[in-house]
This record gives sequence, structure tokens and C-alpha cells, in this order.
Amino acid sequence: MLSDPAFIAVAVLAVLLIGLSKSGFGGAMGGLSVPLMSLLITTPQAAAIMLPIMLVLDALGLVVFRGKSDRANLRIIIPGGMIGIVLGALTFHFVDARWIKAVIGIEALLFGVDRLRQVRAAGGETGVPAVAKGLFWSSISGFTSFISHAGGPPILQYLLPQGMDRVRLVGTTTIFFAVVNFAKLLPYGVLGLLDMSNATTSLALLPVAPVGYWIGLKLLKRLPVAPFNLVVAIAMLLTGLKLVADALLN
Repeated sequence: MLSDPAFIAVAVLAVLLIGLSKSGFGGAMGGLSVPLMSLLITTPQAAAIMLPIMLVLDALGLVVFRGKSDRANLRIIIPGGMIGIVLGALTFHFVDARWIKAVIGIEALLFGVDRLRQVRAAGGETGVPAVAKGLFWSSISGFTSFISHAGGPPILQYLLPQGMDRVRLVGTTTIFFAVVNFAKLLPYGVLGLLDMSNATTSLALLPVAPVGYWIGLKLLKRLPVAPFNLVVAIAMLLTGLKLVADALLN
């Protein structure tokens, strides 16, 4: 893989996107990374290569966003994420990843359109943590994250309508995905996805990750609320389009 210039170019872009997404936009663009790499390698292999990189970024995020998360939401969504991981591990060899991408892509498109409507209307949504809704969306997020690291759109469907401060939003998703991603290690190992070839590729791409993370942090600090919401909405639309396209064309 590392001798293929096309793969290197796509992989570098994917790693930049995952870093940017994690630090700046709560995972809104993270769902693009694996589909991009899947243009040249299989989806399970792309997911396996991205996992160690995401774990490093998650560890960094736990330091950067320490004390900046919503504990009430985390008490709901972390158990839901674990449920989704268990479901993903049990069904990994039976589920067609294309249809998972299609469903999550359509869901992301619809949600992105709704977010654009909210931005144009300048609507100030407010909400509170809800157990049933939180468990539902976080379980889907854990499941889709396990299959193809596309857990961003489902969890944002639950968190964004609460209208929380954008730093607290990103801090909450940071902790959620840190727990989810570290919990994937054991089942990924059991499924044989963590081999030396994938690990070597992950290590070679790792230096790119902090660059994307730094860019995301700068944008998070400088973007006002309205542009932040607009970028998230557009990112959701792009992610949805990419996931649906992959499902239909592959």
C-alpha cells in the first residue's frame, strides 16, 4: 500500500479529515475517511488502518477537552455505544457494509438538510438529555462506528438539537468516541483485523494526524456559532452523499 502514490494521497487526505473532524466538528466529517480509503482497499482493512490513528487522536482529545464535556449525556450515550459495539462484533461477518453505508448516508443527508434549514432560520434549539433517544442514537453510532468508523452522524443527531455550546459538544463527542474506539480493540483483534501490514501503514500515516487536529482546533476557536453550524451541516451532507454513492456504486 505504501508504495502506491494514489493510496498515499487518498490516505493522507483521509487522516487529515479525521483529525479535523475530531477536534473541530464533533465527528461530522469523520465518516468520510474510511469511504475515501475504501476507493483503493477493502472497507475492513481501511477501518483497521484508521483505528490506531483514531486512538492516538482520542488520547490527545482527552487532554485537550478535559472538563469540557456534558456528563449527563455521557452517562446515557457511553452505555449505548457499548451496545452498538457488541452488535457490530456479533454481526460483522454477516452484515453488508454497503447497506450500512446507504442507511447512514441517507440519514446524514436528511439531517444535514434539516440543519441547513435551522441555520437559515437562525433557530436557537434547546433540549435536554433523553435516555431513550440517547440510547437509541448512541447504539446506532457504536454499531456504525464498529463497521466503518461512521459513527459521527448518528450521535450528532442526538446531541446537536440540544443546542449546547460548540466546545462542550466537541468535548462530549471526544470522550464518547475515545471510549468507543478503545473498546473496539479487543473485537478487532479477535476478528483478525489488527495485522502487522495494517499496523505498519497506520504508523506511517500517524504524523499527518496532528496536522488535521491542529487545524480543527484553530477553526473551533475562531468560528462563530452560525458558521460552525453551517460547516457541520455541510459536512453532514457531504458525508451522506459519499456514503450513499459508495453503497450504490461498489
